[in-house]
Amino acid sequence: MQRIAVPPREDWPQRAAELGFAFHTIDGQPYWTEDAAYALSEAEVDMLEDAAQALEGLCLDFVGETIERGDYDGFGLSDAAITLIEDSWNRQDKNLYGRFDLAFGADGAPKLLEYNADTPTALFEASVVQWEWLEHHFPERDQFNSIHETLVEAWKHFGLYGHRLHFACVRNHAEDEGTVDYLRDTAMQAGLDTERLYMDEIGWNGRRFVDNSNQPITTLFKLYPWEWLMAEDFASHIGPSSVRMIEPAWKMLLSNKALLPRLWARHAGHPNLLPASFAPGDIEGAMVRKPLLGREGAGVTLYDAAGRETLATPASAESRSDFVYQQAVTLPCFDGHYPMLGAWIVASRACGLGIREDDTAITRNSSRFVPHFFQ
Repeated sequence: MQRIAVPPREDWPQRAAELGFAFHTIDGQPYWTEDAAYALSEAEVDMLEDAAQALEGLCLDFVGETIERGDYDGFGLSDAAITLIEDSWNRQDKNLYGRFDLAFGADGAPKLLEYNADTPTALFEASVVQWEWLEHHFPERDQFNSIHETLVEAWKHFGLYGHRLHFACVRNHAEDEGTVDYLRDTAMQAGLDTERLYMDEIGWNGRRFVDNSNQPITTLFKLYPWEWLMAEDFASHIGPSSVRMIEPAWKMLLSNKALLPRLWARHAGHPNLLPASFAPGDIEGAMVRKPLLGREGAGVTLYDAAGRETLATPASAESRSDFVYQQAVTLPCFDGHYPMLGAWIVASRACGLGIREDDTAITRNSSRFVPHFFQ
């Protein structure tokens, strides 16, 4: 993998706006990177695709085995959450999408850093924006990116024809709104009837959830973490309402970083996994401490082999929780840029890659998106 300089297009902000990419700049700083790209080999792309597909298989098996045994140790789940998890799995509620964050290990194999299984963003730019960029700069090259067509096809198998699909997120968050609008567009391209609203517009009429027109919400795509939902006053209504959630409640077992030590305990030595534990003493060499429910790099701490803290990010309210410990991977550094490889999963199929880079070895909410190609 190489990072190469690419001449930025003078009109790229206008092009981004025409695509509907409203959050290409965040807090006055460029989020979309137009002056560089990552060049991968076909073999590297094949390894990333194979790793993501293998990890998805391990994760689905883990969910089934965990529910069958009733073994939720380490996840910090309430009884109400466990009931929703088990009910959604036993109903075979379908999952839509997720993103594995990966890095190449010292042995050359992609390693799982974490699974953004519930509310991943950076989707629109990985699917549409970097493809438009590729067609302009490198039309003769290829890109690991069939995200859009895979999303449209996936919606056709949710059994939602004849039903209205509601899409919701929080207000005043450009990236979340852009992600939801894009996913709604793919559902509409699949021929589904859709409606858009904000989370604070969802009401309860005593029997079911309703939208701001008092229409029933039977299926809801919510870009809103399950752990936040479970803390809401109306969480007790989710089960009785029979609302169908996307992502389903069983994704709580995959979006929680307790997944990392639990997977390692089952598959120690797997080429795409890193040693992980609930106890720091179990990890040899440099390691990373991660909160169970931290997001966008919040509350992450790196330690060297001697146990000295080398880098840390501020904790958010939700990241002040229990921790897991994972063996550290040395991210490659390209002139001060540290890339993280996000392998996209749609309907449990590996179908794309988005690369974000930071000035440090911890990827955060301010980390930039950089397009890629391979040949």
